[in-house]
Amino acid sequence: MQGMEIELNKFIIAIVTTKREKVSGGTAPIFYCDSEEERERVSSYLSRITNAMVHDLENGCYVLVKH
Repeated sequence: MQGMEIELNKFIIAIVTTKREKVSGGTAPIFYCDSEEERERVSSYLSRITNAMVHDLENGCYVLVKH
C-alpha cells in the first residue's frame, strides 16, 4: 500500500520508581529514586521536559506516557 504511514500516539517515555524489584529491562529509561519525595520531584521534572503525563501505578512506580 502506497502512502501508508505508521504513527505512535501513546508510548512510555520513562519509569520512575522507589522499588527496584518492581521494574527491570524494557526500552524506556528507568529512574530509581531513594525516597517518595525524590520520585515526585524527578517525575515532575521529566514530565515538564518531555511534555508527558505522569501515571501512578500505585505500587511505588510512576510511568510517564506521551499521549
